[in-house]
Amino acid sequence: MVKPTAMTDPVIEAYKKDIDRTLIRENLKRPPEERLRNLIRLQQFAEELRYASRKVQKRQ
Repeated sequence: MVKPTAMTDPVIEAYKKDIDRTLIRENLKRPPEERLRNLIRLQQFAEELRYASRKVQKRQ
């Protein structure tokens, strides 16, 4: 656990324990263009999920 300081936010510290920082480090090793392409693919996937969800909801 991090020693509290004047700048330490206990809420942020509580969330940090559940974050896998290795994934963040691995992503930052990639070139910005690749990270952007991955983000675009993720957004496209999220839109497909929203579309599929709407389609299922209309059938019910």
